[in-house]
Amino acid sequence: MLAATAVTAAMAATAGTAFASGDPAGAARAAAGAEQRVKEVRGPGRLARAAGSVETPSFAMSGVDKQSNELYLYFPDRKGAFEDRHHVATSFDAFADSIDVDNDKDGYSDGSWSLYKDGVLNYSWIDDELQYHSKNVGTAWNIYTTVLSPGNLGGGQEADLIGLDKSGDLWGYPGYADGALGERTRIGGGWGQYTQLAGQGDLTGDGKADIVARDRSGVLWLYKGTGDHKAPFAARTQVGGGWNTYDRLLSVGDLDADGRADLIARKPNGDLYRYSGTGDAGAVFQKPVKIGNGFQIYNLL
Repeated sequence: MLAATAVTAAMAATAGTAFASGDPAGAARAAAGAEQRVKEVRGPGRLARAAGSVETPSFAMSGVDKQSNELYLYFPDRKGAFEDRHHVATSFDAFADSIDVDNDKDGYSDGSWSLYKDGVLNYSWIDDELQYHSKNVGTAWNIYTTVLSPGNLGGGQEADLIGLDKSGDLWGYPGYADGALGERTRIGGGWGQYTQLAGQGDLTGDGKADIVARDRSGVLWLYKGTGDHKAPFAARTQVGGGWNTYDRLLSVGDLDADGRADLIARKPNGDLYRYSGTGDAGAVFQKPVKIGNGFQIYNLL
């Protein structure tokens, strides 16, 4: 396991290198993965998690201040909520999104895709020697209104990406260990009816990554993963109505340390709720639990 001092030094070096090269988003997310490891080891009663042993990761939640455009990270406290925010002293104005992955399945972020508003997509990671790396993956990604990674959609090891374009078509991109992406495959049309897509890991207990989608009337739908990258989702099933009470739905994976994927929902007044996953496709989430307030100041990623 990485020593705390080594990780701290690596985070400082990583941030300096990335800021100098104009890639603060990659630095922030790479450093977040390292810091999460340190927090787990330092915390009382917490154990290191071996690579390959964790199916549902726990990622930091990103909040971009609407006034300053500065980035804040919220690390899971492993009790169902978040620790105090971590300020990343840089403007996030050029970025549209930052998407974490856990390709070695140790429960932590080991890389992230950074999506710029001009359509550039980069991938960044820290290697085993704590060296920071960043590479360009593609351009013209601003054709998509939503980009996310629920995890691996084709039964392999690495996380994949999905993108919803402006005509309502959903596309899938197979991911590789170095952050590169394979040729896209059209998943299907009609996805423009949804105002929110979210998912990180397995919601139904079958070991396959799933997503949820909210339609314009406020109904939330479950799309179970199939494990087939050519047709990664089964026919939708209804979770329930009334989800228009929230203005943001997202997932950072397992927030309450029970091994199951959870959902985070924010109300317009800034109240934040956790919907703990049950692992049961028939009743996907437990009742909501309020875990914070004041989050209306952010664009939550």
